[in-house]
Amino acid sequence: MKFQELKLSNKLLEAISFMGFEEATPIQEQAIPAIMEHKDLIACAQTGTGKTAAFILPVLNELAGHNKNETKVLVIVPTRELALQIDQQIQGFSYFTPVESIAIYGGGTGSEWDQQKRALTSGTEIIVATPGKLISHLNMGYVKFGQLQYLILDEADRMLDMGFHEDIQKIITYLPKERQTLMFSATMPPKIKQLAAKTLKHPVEIMIGMSKPAEDVLQAAYLTYENQKTPLIIDLITDKPEVKSILIFSSTKKKVSDIVRGLRGKGFNVEGISSDFEQSRREEVLRGFRSKRTRVLVATDVLSRGIDIKDIDIVINYDVPGDAEDYVHRVGRTARAASSGLAITLINERDMMSFRQIEELIENEVMKLPLPDGLGDGPTWNPKPVRQPYRGKSNFHSKSKFHSKDRRKKR
Repeated sequence: MKFQELKLSNKLLEAISFMGFEEATPIQEQAIPAIMEHKDLIACAQTGTGKTAAFILPVLNELAGHNKNETKVLVIVPTRELALQIDQQIQGFSYFTPVESIAIYGGGTGSEWDQQKRALTSGTEIIVATPGKLISHLNMGYVKFGQLQYLILDEADRMLDMGFHEDIQKIITYLPKERQTLMFSATMPPKIKQLAAKTLKHPVEIMIGMSKPAEDVLQAAYLTYENQKTPLIIDLITDKPEVKSILIFSSTKKKVSDIVRGLRGKGFNVEGISSDFEQSRREEVLRGFRSKRTRVLVATDVLSRGIDIKDIDIVINYDVPGDAEDYVHRVGRTARAASSGLAITLINERDMMSFRQIEELIENEVMKLPLPDGLGDGPTWNPKPVRQPYRGKSNFHSKSKFHSKDRRKKR
């Protein structure tokens, strides 16, 4: 469906066209009309499907005719990275409108706190906030939400995973009871349904591609011992100049440092990022990766959701995610915006059962590839029995860029 068919204003359509978008994604096609009909909404769609535009566009369409200096929209998100990303997208879509927005998040300076306070008291139309920082402002007593019309909970499942349930409930007590509430989530566990039942009124439900990686993601795995992982990554990305953007996920902050040290020792252009970094440093690292000045970025799950970095060639799971659904979000960093991508997971002997649960969740058996010559043998694939044996087809083919003439030359 073309955006013109969604009855958006000409100013929004001009901004959408300027940003290079033509056709709405399935989540946008279904959500935008429901939101414009002033219905509460709960939408479940995987990472990278365009959820942000699905709620921002109809909200901007409604705000165009309202008075300024009144906060009409509150978007609550789990991380400061996602808050910044959504604020940037709002600025892009609202370029030809007078609507203003601001991101409210922790880790800033005193001057940033003052800027946030002015926005919350003067009535900036759209507030995008992390729960903890917003509550800090609410506790000061000067926040004005009396004219609020929209409450949007984005990445709701992640917020609950991070322990923000009570914070969300507290924030809601400051909001008008008569409002439109929109909830977006990548997964739909029972706790999300319970939150929706408490927060939404007769919502429209949209479920799209739940808990499965995009079709254009080629998935593969290697069975490795822990001491083989960094040498394997070095082998995979050496002498492959066409691979310009590589994102590696690690389970711990310490491993991020270890991986970065190992790759730098072999001459790779690599940076690491974790929640320990100051906000300014995190933004600097992300800018370098987005602009391709940094080829390899090693991160904890702080980046698995909510970071819009285009054209990532390869995502490597250095560790199998502890939560099967986190695999979907990590893998979702590649194959975005109709491009293809490659996702590789390194599985040690302790993580085989966890990876088997991932395969059950995504309803697909991921191809286990042999280790390159010279690394020795890895562990044998032997996960514990599961209740229902999986019968499926692999979505990874043998013509991977890692199994081409480069490898034959080594033999």
